[in-house]
Amino acid sequence: MINIRNFSFFKILLFGIIVMTSLFFYIPGFAIHDIATIGNVPEDCPLEDVQACLAPMKELSLFPCTDCHDKDWETDPTKRELAEPHDEYPGKFLNHDSENRWCLDCHSEKERDKFRLINGQHVEFNEYYKVCAQCHGKMYRQWKLGIHAKITGHWDGGEKQQWHCTMCHDPHNPPFKPQKPAAPPVRPENLRGDY
Repeated sequence: MINIRNFSFFKILLFGIIVMTSLFFYIPGFAIHDIATIGNVPEDCPLEDVQACLAPMKELSLFPCTDCHDKDWETDPTKRELAEPHDEYPGKFLNHDSENRWCLDCHSEKERDKFRLINGQHVEFNEYYKVCAQCHGKMYRQWKLGIHAKITGHWDGGEKQQWHCTMCHDPHNPPFKPQKPAAPPVRPENLRGDY
């Protein structure tokens, strides 16, 4: 009779021998790292594919900015403590490179209802993820591929919605807040009642 534990050990040992042998005896045209390229896994996807299924933006309480900021006002670009309502919401930079960042690094000084990219180009508020992408390129690519994103709906071609950055992250304080862990699931043998 074969011991199951020993059988698993021998499978792992055999796999290790095969891998080591293939690395030792390199066969031109094939290497173990080529396995990752089988199936042409994309490194990126077109933004248009993501925009087609973006979840709607949540309502912003302080938008449009031009409700308060007159476009003819001269903007003070000096980094400083802000007055009401910006002393509370959206709040100060916390855990988002606050030593080096200032509001006008992302918000447009001239066109108040738009964001500003590093190159000076303006983007609409509903395309703010382009601002995030400037510093968070790896996450942006993963987001477009659906790896770093919550996607709801149908995976098999039906209607779906892909969440965007601010649906999970506060742009002024992006790290997640500590959360109390949920209780573990009930084991099947401890279930009571008619199911």
